[in-house]
Amino acid sequence: MRGADAVARILKLEGVEYLFSYPHNPLIDAAARVGIRPIIARGEKTLVNMADGFARATNGQRPSVVVVQAGPGIENAFGALAQAFADSVPVLIIPGGPDQHRLGEPPEFDPLPVYRNITKWSGRINFADRIPEMTRRAFSQLRNGRPGPVLLEIPRDISDAELDESAFTYQPARAHRPAGDPEDVAIAARMLLEARRPMLHVGHGVLWAGAWEELRELAELVGAPVMTTMAAKGAFPEDHPLSLGTGGHTLTRAAAEFLLTADLIVGIGCSFARGSFSTPIPPGRKLIQITIDPDDLDRHYPVDHAVIGDARLVLRQLLGELRSQMASPRPADAVVSEIRAARAAYLAEWMPRLTSDEMPINPYRVIWDLMHTLDRRAAIVTHDSGNPRDQTLTFFEALTPRGYLGWGKSTQLGTGYGLAMGAKLAHPEKLVVNIMGDLAFGTVGMEVETAVRERIPVLTIILNNSCMGGYGHHMPTASERYGSNRLTGDYSTVARGLGAYAERVERPADVVPAIQRGIAATRDGRPAVLEMLTKEEPVYPVATRLLDELARRTPARA
Repeated sequence: MRGADAVARILKLEGVEYLFSYPHNPLIDAAARVGIRPIIARGEKTLVNMADGFARATNGQRPSVVVVQAGPGIENAFGALAQAFADSVPVLIIPGGPDQHRLGEPPEFDPLPVYRNITKWSGRINFADRIPEMTRRAFSQLRNGRPGPVLLEIPRDISDAELDESAFTYQPARAHRPAGDPEDVAIAARMLLEARRPMLHVGHGVLWAGAWEELRELAELVGAPVMTTMAAKGAFPEDHPLSLGTGGHTLTRAAAEFLLTADLIVGIGCSFARGSFSTPIPPGRKLIQITIDPDDLDRHYPVDHAVIGDARLVLRQLLGELRSQMASPRPADAVVSEIRAARAAYLAEWMPRLTSDEMPINPYRVIWDLMHTLDRRAAIVTHDSGNPRDQTLTFFEALTPRGYLGWGKSTQLGTGYGLAMGAKLAHPEKLVVNIMGDLAFGTVGMEVETAVRERIPVLTIILNNSCMGGYGHHMPTASERYGSNRLTGDYSTVARGLGAYAERVERPADVVPAIQRGIAATRDGRPAVLEMLTKEEPVYPVATRLLDELARRTPARA
């Protein structure tokens, strides 16, 4: 058999269902011959985004594989894979490559040197008889340790090479989970019990580990409030009395207040990364970090104590240690009352925007109406980059793990549409919604045809404010003099022309009926696009501003 057929057979044995493909690679047809469905997008960016969304929605339990062609294919895939790397998403990308005797000869492109910066492992199959060995190594990297993209290049001569089928054997790679050092766990438990005002800061690792039940048990046992990062939104139900909501570039007032008044912050499955889209940790707090990756330690914040291991296993260890030392759960009535009061004050401040009848429509009204129209326990929602992310993150309450796909340490416009399509392929029984701006739609609008052609009925809501929302202050002279931040277009007409169900909504009273019709269209198997004509809303809760404001009034607690 040919090398490409051997790789296809391995993909089948590894449980690959879809091959996110574009536009030419010998694996596409080889995989189709063994029953793996190719998904063909309009470009590499959305293709990788779809694989990213599939990996998130399946929590990495079903392998997500992309194939692109040598040269322009792998060159174009860089940005989207950088997004997956930023959010630690396990995606295997298999580019074609030139014959090895041409390796390194211009104009042939060698992806390994540059892709090592945005993958956890990159390799190349250099001999046909190494296909099983190298492919198994790639899957082992995909399933173990800190999640992240993996690249395995298959040169053209390796794809075409002949293998002895009788000598072909393959054993799928296994996932292995490390537990924490018992002594480190005991110290963490003691620090938690000694803290007067502990808080749980939950990262993406809790979702990848499937540790949401252990997280809930821990929060209720020690009476600690829970804030999730953007990527971890949904790991803790946001209608739970101990939920502080999510923190990213924006965050809730309850989360800000507890960040400033906690004496101990326990990071679980998080990197404690600094960045524009990570909520800053105020100084003066003790930090415990539970992470699978020791490279996270002391990277941006000095950590007082750490436990290295899989979040689920470490939390189980921690729960056992705490229960051996506690006669009963720590009372949480005061904390719950404080959270309830903070939530009420926050909603009272924002309700005029969330229920506004102004025209053009306030984008917060669209988000609020969407949340109260769909069944959140049977839906997956994602945002796009920019204002839709910052406006949705704190007001859309996520109730189930992976019921909301938060992303954005790299913030490439248009990513959300591909994530939504990948999530819908993973869970065809669920309603999948993508909230995006008109600028984002301009980057991936033709992919509506992909959703139509590939029978992926997602619901897209465009918040069309006819401008690059939030960009005007970055280029005030260009915006005022040349209108550089202005946009035009009738996107519902574009979507309708590509085969989707589409509406243009101008009045607030029409938002809910339009959403209901869009949902009905997806149930009939048709992608839907709802273009909401909104105002540019310059007001949104910014994490650093909230923290700065509250810090002036709240002394740090040692």
